[in-house]
Amino acid sequence: MRAIISDIHANLEAFEAVLADIRGLGITEIYCLGDIIGYGPNPCECIDKVMSTNMCLLGNHDQAALFDPEGFNASAERAVFWTRRQLEAGTGSAADRRWEFLGELPRVHREPKFLFVHGSARNPLNEYVFPEDIYNQRKMERIFSLVEQYCFQGHTHIPGVFTEDLNFLAPEEIDFKYELGAKKVLINVGSVGQPRNGDPRSSYVVLNGNTVEFKRVAYDFNKTAQKIYDIPDLDNFLGDRLKDGR
Repeated sequence: MRAIISDIHANLEAFEAVLADIRGLGITEIYCLGDIIGYGPNPCECIDKVMSTNMCLLGNHDQAALFDPEGFNASAERAVFWTRRQLEAGTGSAADRRWEFLGELPRVHREPKFLFVHGSARNPLNEYVFPEDIYNQRKMERIFSLVEQYCFQGHTHIPGVFTEDLNFLAPEEIDFKYELGAKKVLINVGSVGQPRNGDPRSSYVVLNGNTVEFKRVAYDFNKTAQKIYDIPDLDNFLGDRLKDGR
């Protein structure tokens, strides 16, 4: 079995709850699809914990901390600059390891039949694939043409399955399980640290053979939100949204 997580966004409480859930299932193999940092109050701690995963990709917020944010709204941009200051404030080997780790993250990971990206197969770092994109036939056909069979992705924070015949299956509609078969699919694993589908619980998936199971994990989002409220450079909205899963 393998756990696939994404979009931790420096939310330590959520990340620790998900890791505990994964351990409780006896899973030792973890893949992370990027955006370890950004938005949340604990970037250093989350980077330290994600270093022990089996595979981790670069997310757009991770890249923004390394270089400069492009196309970010004002709130996300302020969070990036605050995050960078936290990483720069560290001293010694721990701080150096974090920068080195981020700087070496790949944008894509491939295995036979499987593709892992943060955004999309077409633009691994930045392209969003939203549920409503099933009505954009040209976009979806182009993305599917780049996928051998199965693609796991994050970035939108909205879990679900995109099928090649242009359907989107929300986890609730499929009893939180999907069987991989002959047809191509894109699977969004949702977000550990900032869910946006109306459910404040963390989201990730478990891949067990051909079965994909969507998991939800409760955590103390009020604690994370209060940390955000206590940091002037992080907008209160970033804490508020955790409570509503939006």
